[in-house]
Amino acid sequence: MPTLDLPVAGGRLERYATQAPRAFPKGNGRRNRVAIAAAHVVADPLADIDPWLGVAVDWDKTIAYRRHLWKLGLGVAEAMDTAQRGMGLDWPMSLELIRRGIDAAKGMSGAVIVCGAGTDHLAPSSGVTVGQVIAAYEEQCGAIEKLGGRIILMASRALVAAAKSPDDYARVYSHVLRQLREPAILHWLGEMFDPALEGYWGDKDHKKAMDTCLQVIEANKAKIDGIKISLLDKDKEIAMRRRLPKGVRMYTGDDFNYAELIEGDQMGYSDSLLGIFDAIAPAASAALGRLAAGDGEGFHQILAPTVPLSRHIFKAPTRFYKTGVVFMAYLNGHQDHFVMVGGQQSARSLLHLAELFRLADKAGLLADPDLASARMRSVLATHGVVN
Repeated sequence: MPTLDLPVAGGRLERYATQAPRAFPKGNGRRNRVAIAAAHVVADPLADIDPWLGVAVDWDKTIAYRRHLWKLGLGVAEAMDTAQRGMGLDWPMSLELIRRGIDAAKGMSGAVIVCGAGTDHLAPSSGVTVGQVIAAYEEQCGAIEKLGGRIILMASRALVAAAKSPDDYARVYSHVLRQLREPAILHWLGEMFDPALEGYWGDKDHKKAMDTCLQVIEANKAKIDGIKISLLDKDKEIAMRRRLPKGVRMYTGDDFNYAELIEGDQMGYSDSLLGIFDAIAPAASAALGRLAAGDGEGFHQILAPTVPLSRHIFKAPTRFYKTGVVFMAYLNGHQDHFVMVGGQQSARSLLHLAELFRLADKAGLLADPDLASARMRSVLATHGVVN
């Protein structure tokens, strides 16, 4: 197996020997949990743009990655924050991504795709109104439904700016939800992922915000499939899960504690809509197959080694987690370069990437250690570390 010198704290290099990749068992297709991966986009590194100002997507590689996820039995959450939505990818480009994703799903039996609708084409200025927020949501939902897509109702920065009280959140969500053709998934994205969303649902106290959110869900439960919460706090998720109306799913967005939340307890469990499933898709697929077969021990044996990797990828500042997700795709040969929308490949340090390499290897997630090591050496070389 290949070895290479990786940096550690203090400016030193340590020799690291890779291990053989894990042979993840193939599932029989049965699932007792809904599992959706928030998928990333592949940038076009040869486009003549200024990366901080413009966006160029390699559509072929981007759609190929969605097919990879579908073949593993995972659904795709399209044009979410993992795709750098609102952090490089604007609404027109997001709609094009959604269109292409929906078209690709039609060509694959059993492919599930749900699509993010938000208000990111409306600037969250001090003068924005609740009426404008409603109109912005209506525009995006209408465009997605026209393409045949199902809706994930994303959190709105503009709504944070416009709302004067929790009642404004209830007004917006009720107005938008009742117009949808199919039940939607709500998305409560915490401020650790997007600081502009602090105080969502009208309060910085998550317990009070949860009360408002649950009132909105209860009032509109016929139009809600479930809610994904991304607060990175398992106790808050469990508490909310136990208060959801019958038939409304909890989709975990907790990239720190997903294994135990998906397994659940005697009072219920969480389904999943996770960014980390993009990066650990083979392990996630195999583990979910074991859980559906009643093998809880096998489920945890597969997922347990992925949790340290996920916690590293999503460490603070959490909003930079996308760098780690794309780096995993690069190491595993799903794209030929480590270039990201907005130049976000520079958002994490070389030490961070080196530790990600080690943790991915220990989890058995480097499918081809020779290829992954060669690509790690290439990244090391750009930082002046020659192997």
